Amino acid sequence: ISRAIASKYQLISMVYLPIIVSIFSLIFAYFLIKEIRKAPSGSGKQVEIQKAIREGAMTFLKREFQVLSFVLILIALLFSLFIQAKMGLVFLIGASFSALAGLIGMKVATMANVKVTNLAQNRFSQSFKIAFSSGAVMGICVVGLGLLGLSLVYWWFEETQLLIGYALGASLIALFLRVGGGIYTKSADVGADLVGKVEKGIPEDDPRNPAVIADAVGDNVGDIAGMGSDLFESYVSAIAASTILGASLFGKEGLFLPFLLASLGILASLIGFFLVKPREIRSATISENGISEKAKDFSEQTQNIRSAMNRGIIFSNLLMALGAYFLIKNFMGDLLVFWALIIGMAFGLLIGKVSEYFTSDKEKPVLGIAKASQTGAATTIIEGLSVGMLAILIPFLGVAIATILAFKLAGLYGIAIAGLGVLGVLGINLSADCYGPIADNAGGIAEMSHFPPEVRQKTDALDSVGNTTAAMGKGFAIGSAALVALSWLATFCNQANLEVISLLNAKVMAGLFLGTALSFIFCSLTLRAVGQGAFKVVEEVRRQFREIPGIMEGKTPPDYAKCVDIVTKAGLKKMILPGLLAVLTPVLVGFFLGLEALGALIISALVSGFALAIMLAIAGGAWDNAKKYIEAGNLGGKGSETHKAAVIGDTVGDPCKDCSGPSINILIKMIGVVALIIALFF
Repeated sequence: ISRAIASKYQLISMVYLPIIVSIFSLIFAYFLIKEIRKAPSGSGKQVEIQKAIREGAMTFLKREFQVLSFVLILIALLFSLFIQAKMGLVFLIGASFSALAGLIGMKVATMANVKVTNLAQNRFSQSFKIAFSSGAVMGICVVGLGLLGLSLVYWWFEETQLLIGYALGASLIALFLRVGGGIYTKSADVGADLVGKVEKGIPEDDPRNPAVIADAVGDNVGDIAGMGSDLFESYVSAIAASTILGASLFGKEGLFLPFLLASLGILASLIGFFLVKPREIRSATISENGISEKAKDFSEQTQNIRSAMNRGIIFSNLLMALGAYFLIKNFMGDLLVFWALIIGMAFGLLIGKVSEYFTSDKEKPVLGIAKASQTGAATTIIEGLSVGMLAILIPFLGVAIATILAFKLAGLYGIAIAGLGVLGVLGINLSADCYGPIADNAGGIAEMSHFPPEVRQKTDALDSVGNTTAAMGKGFAIGSAALVALSWLATFCNQANLEVISLLNAKVMAGLFLGTALSFIFCSLTLRAVGQGAFKVVEEVRRQFREIPGIMEGKTPPDYAKCVDIVTKAGLKKMILPGLLAVLTPVLVGFFLGLEALGALIISALVSGFALAIMLAIAGGAWDNAKKYIEAGNLGGKGSETHKAAVIGDTVGDPCKDCSGPSINILIKMIGVVALIIALFF
């Protein structure tokens, strides 16, 4: 009797612990929002700009959700008719939780940006605290809502297969937010740069540029809501895939372990958050005789922030590893699964460091691109493409080694747990990534509001660290997508009873070719969408400079709303075709070529998409930082021919690193989820 009671108590704790931890994390996020609200926003021009950014971002999100609502209801009805009604309901729950996380993150980011600018006038550390806390709201809401939704679905229905529907709902929201948001932000960014920087020679974020508000809105749409939904989907998929596979292979232990590891990761992230505390740096001090001493330089400010952030992230990872050791040892009885988890964590660290190396303005790849800019835009682009292609080597070796080791340790379940390991402390990792766009917006507000140079220096220091975290975040998102896609592949093969996929089968070969083509066509559509959107922005900005007198002299404000409307329409219209392609291709292959060909499609899309995503993200980030290296006064500085060539390279790289590359992450994961749905249908 005592053993039965103990077993029942253990089962209840395993079901309710993830729910309790996720609710606790959301309460924590609520108190963070309250603290952010208390921070002063200032008054005057800066508040007007912040309101324009906020209204533009929320308008886009509202219109996108209106379009998506019809698609979501249609798919839910199809699930209810052809699979089961519960699947349609769970699909809507997954989509709703993903959308809610993006909405909260967007609202907080567009509220906090002006507060960061205002606080940078006096207290640098407080300014950073608000920026990082705002990013943390997004990070914590993603993991809290993701785990809560999965836990509630299993608690209500006690069917692991329904988690696939939840993951698909999250995937669909992620796809459209990533694609639509990426098209929005890069259409505005490219259009603003081509006319403002290249043609008119005015600085970035100059209030005379009619596209500057649309560009600032895009930072939130693409890099807050888009990135958050991307990693929400990765996080949910990693837990769902390992849960379904674990339940099939190991029963109760394999089913509940992913939930418990995710709970542990949330707690580790929350503890790490409190360690991210930089010391105060003042822009100048006054000596006894009243003479200003030398201000702390830019590098010291950035290093101060970077050290504080790294301290929290490293401690969270160590705490996660330590807790996982005791959890898995007592729960599973051996440590093979633990080492698979550590392999995943190590792979996530590796790909982040690779991204940092190839996009750092202190390392050879970026310096090589900057040097190539001395001979024109053509050599800038050639060198950037070379850097992006070279950068795939180490991540590919890493994922190959991680897959082999994880499989040797714990079979297919080991691969799934390795995928979860990459996302173990997503709460704090995503906080660091979403901090970047908020700091970027703060710098833009400072420029547009004509703040003193020392304020812009502080916001630039915040933004400089944000650029690094963004580059690492993109690498982290790509790496997690690869292992999560592998997890879905393993789960698909298990559920479809596919022990072998024969390359001698003609349909399998067709699946391989179609999967590779899918990645490239998807990428082509998103790049073209940005190009067409940017073309319309360029035309509008040129028209305003030509027809509205006094803009260049600063006497007449531009019509910012017109550019916002143009990129909103472009983002919403151009996201539809890539989205349909991602959903319908695996459906058609599954029904006409069979499950074995569908497995081949997953594999080829994963491999080709992973390569494309890394190449585009690294090349784009390297072009961006080569431009910034020149703008810092090197190789001729701003306004030089070298700088103009670097701006062209950066403009080419913008849609690569912030639209097409990140969107492929969703593609390679979504194919696996849709494939599992098809397997359930058969």
